[in-house]
Amino acid sequence: MTKITFMGAGSTVFAVNVLGDVMLTEALRDAEIALYDINAERLEDSFTALSRINEKQNESRATFKTYLGEENRKEALRGANFIINAIQVGGYKPSTVIDFEIPKKYGLRQTIADTLGIGGIMRALRTIPVVEDFAHDVEEVCPDAWFLNYVNPMAMITGYLQRYTGMKTIGLCHSVQVCASGLLERLDMKQEGYSHKIAGINHMAWLLEIRDKDGNDLYPEIRRRAATHEKDFIIGANGEPHSDYARLEYIRRLGYYCTESSEHNSEYNPWFIKPNYPELIEKCGVPLDEYIRRCEVAETKWQVSKEKIFAPDFAHTKSHEYGAGIMGAMITNEPYSIGGNVINNGLIPNLDSKACVEVPCMVDRAGIHPCYVGELPLQLAALNMTNIGPQLLTIEAARTKKREHIYHAAMLDPHTAAVLSIDDIVKMVDEMIEAHGTYLPKYE
Repeated sequence: MTKITFMGAGSTVFAVNVLGDVMLTEALRDAEIALYDINAERLEDSFTALSRINEKQNESRATFKTYLGEENRKEALRGANFIINAIQVGGYKPSTVIDFEIPKKYGLRQTIADTLGIGGIMRALRTIPVVEDFAHDVEEVCPDAWFLNYVNPMAMITGYLQRYTGMKTIGLCHSVQVCASGLLERLDMKQEGYSHKIAGINHMAWLLEIRDKDGNDLYPEIRRRAATHEKDFIIGANGEPHSDYARLEYIRRLGYYCTESSEHNSEYNPWFIKPNYPELIEKCGVPLDEYIRRCEVAETKWQVSKEKIFAPDFAHTKSHEYGAGIMGAMITNEPYSIGGNVINNGLIPNLDSKACVEVPCMVDRAGIHPCYVGELPLQLAALNMTNIGPQLLTIEAARTKKREHIYHAAMLDPHTAAVLSIDDIVKMVDEMIEAHGTYLPKYE
């Protein structure tokens, strides 16, 4: 029998998506599923929701058991074949608030702050020690398990685990699956049977090729629309700033589209969030403090989602998450294609070999097999490298516990460096380290 352990199972909507898919996957229908969290109420919500889905799926014979608190973590992991990681260390309060409010005092504004920038750096530094503890437990009680990491900042956390632990790890994000279809819909170019190739780094992986079912290149028409419909790209049909400005600007200026949303990508470069140019922020539709807003309405949204999930007629339909497909492929040996986050090691020769890159991978019983991509167009590799530098420095800070590497990561972050002086960056980092308190290890 296959055992799946879900770390952070109190993330009920996400747990329903991934584990609902498990219950719809023939090879996984009799799985033993361990639900682990440190929040008793949310853990119970997930157990109840998943048990109801399990009862309604006629072919599902999964069994669920809950494990609450760190004292039960090792037992939740014991004997697992697969581990799904969906934790958030520090939560909305205090950690997310700190990640936004202290930088704001220095004039540094953010949108999501979970992947790069000072927010992403701090999120990585408080998360890596926790997942490293997971890795120690895994090495003891389930050394052959695959650890499917869904937690941001993806490149920093997955990169650390792959380089400095013995755990078998892959980083997974759903932006690859929806990238091409979202672009075609945005440009009113809906297609069936198209093919595409995506590679780069997490949240900034590039749509390198896209072809219709007959093999015709769709990029010339995509670029034509990007060049001739600039006004529509700036202002949406309802008169509001366009929600995908940054990525469509990538097409116009760099020639290619990327995977993650514009509210994310607007803070991965120095171009869109300019404190001295508020009209630019408005024109580009940059949603400052967006993640804070999402957190503030999260409880209300959860109540709506809870009512839907707990409704008598609720039925889970297959999501686009990779998790169940990966686990099924490893059990059945039926090949499955994903976009996964792995250490580069020459897969993309013009990116740093130690970087965590997002590339096509094939999955079968033997494991996960990253595919060689080749060099990216130079301008795309150059932009990726501006993000890879802070990622590698953050990993080095987590490994060495040296504060100077946190300074280095923040100093070389493209958005932070475009707004703040070095002195202010250092002061801001020191203040954030102090504010996060015991959520961070001691940095010398």
